Amino acid sequence: MPNRKLPPLNSLRSFEAAARHMSFTKASEELFVTQAAISHQIKHLEEYLDIKLFHRENRQLSLTNEGERYWPKINSLFEQLQTATEGLYTMGASGKLSISAPPTFAIEWLIPRVTDFKNLYPEIELSISAQADESEIDFFGEDVDAAIYFSIGPYKKGVYSRRLLNEYLIPVCSPELMSGEHPLNTPDDLRFHKILHEETHRDWLRWLDMVGIKDINLNNGATYSHTVMVMQAAIHSQGIAIVQSILGQRELDTGRLVRPFDIPLKTNRSYDFACPEGNQDNPKIWAFMDWIKQRLESDCEHDPLRDGRKNILTLD
Repeated sequence: MPNRKLPPLNSLRSFEAAARHMSFTKASEELFVTQAAISHQIKHLEEYLDIKLFHRENRQLSLTNEGERYWPKINSLFEQLQTATEGLYTMGASGKLSISAPPTFAIEWLIPRVTDFKNLYPEIELSISAQADESEIDFFGEDVDAAIYFSIGPYKKGVYSRRLLNEYLIPVCSPELMSGEHPLNTPDDLRFHKILHEETHRDWLRWLDMVGIKDINLNNGATYSHTVMVMQAAIHSQGIAIVQSILGQRELDTGRLVRPFDIPLKTNRSYDFACPEGNQDNPKIWAFMDWIKQRLESDCEHDPLRDGRKNILTLD
């Protein structure tokens, strides 16, 4: 092989992302560039190597034999680079770290994963408190280093924020309701069951409007103040609930809840990480922010409702 310089880093990064997602569109979204830029970078890499890396047929993307051999090694190199960089940022990550989070998110998702964070950063003393409401934390008036919000933003001046997860809503119920006299086969079968609500939320109205059902009695079930209470009622077969996907994940994984219909309703709200501007570079804050971002992405990686194959309606 002739003595040549390494391929351009941008071209390698575009190839790695496109091959991982098997999509130029998703690679462009991840790297914050246009789809045309991804295509250009990969074409440039193929010309540089004088090797075809992708088959492009009928708008379908697949790796060539050479691409399949090349990608795992390039992927490994970028993972090593990311790990090394993260190690620099988290050097000296120690001390008390106070995090505020929505109650149900803390109970259902964050607390069960605290051990994972502590194993990675044993020198950080993590403290978690529940937010009393959806208003923003006064970082300068309360003993809180950072917060997790389920919000539409934007945030106050002087607050740094980072998007963690775009969320959607799904109907859930006990497995017992999937059989019996009136099994849940289609959304129309909801008329035979009680509907569970969370206070101040109108999510069922929007979901039913999306699926085109007008005559469901929404007043025949109980109303609760928190999502965790709604889910407990659903677990005990008291009716059908509609919840954020990430909050229902643990109960879905254990089988205590099931999704009667794979019809998600996307919300304009997202889970965001926030802290005083400038503090995001503090090693202990950066360590937590990066950890929670990666854990959420990992948990959602194989969720078929997040890959664009389902029709998802956006609500305010």
